[in-house]
Amino acid sequence: MDKAALIRAAVRNLPNSYAPYSHFHVSAALLCEDGTVYTGVNIENAAYTPTVCAERSAFFRAINEGRRRFTAIAVCGGTDGVAGAYCTPCGVCRQVMREFCGPDFAVIMAKSEDDYIERRLDELLPLSFGPEMLGDREPESGV
Repeated sequence: MDKAALIRAAVRNLPNSYAPYSHFHVSAALLCEDGTVYTGVNIENAAYTPTVCAERSAFFRAINEGRRRFTAIAVCGGTDGVAGAYCTPCGVCRQVMREFCGPDFAVIMAKSEDDYIERRLDELLPLSFGPEMLGDREPESGV
C-alpha cells in the first residue's frame, strides 16, 4: 500500500468538502483490496442530523459500485479546508468500517504525507459488534 498516494488523494479531494457551518472540512480516500480508491468528503446540512462524514461518504460510494473488500482509509481535514489536524473517525464511521472491514484494516489520520498517525480498526473500536454476531448470517463483505 502506498500510504503517501492515499493521503495525497484525500488531500486533493479536500476542497470538495461542504462545511459551511462548522468550517471543519474533512476528506477521506478509501483503498479497495483491488487497488481502486474512492474518495468522500463531509457534507453538512443546516438541520445537522442529515450531515454525513467523509469516511461514510467514501464507503457508500464504493459500496454503491459493488466493492466490499477494503484495505485502508486515509482521512485528513482542518479548519477552513486546510489539512492540519489528525481527524479521527467518529463512532458511527468506525461502526461502518467494522461492517465491511476486519480488525487489521488500516486507518491513517493525516496532516500531510509525512505527518500521520496509523491505527488498526481494532485499536480504534475494541470489543466491537459486527455482522458475525448476528448468528449464522454470513456478511457479504467476506470479513
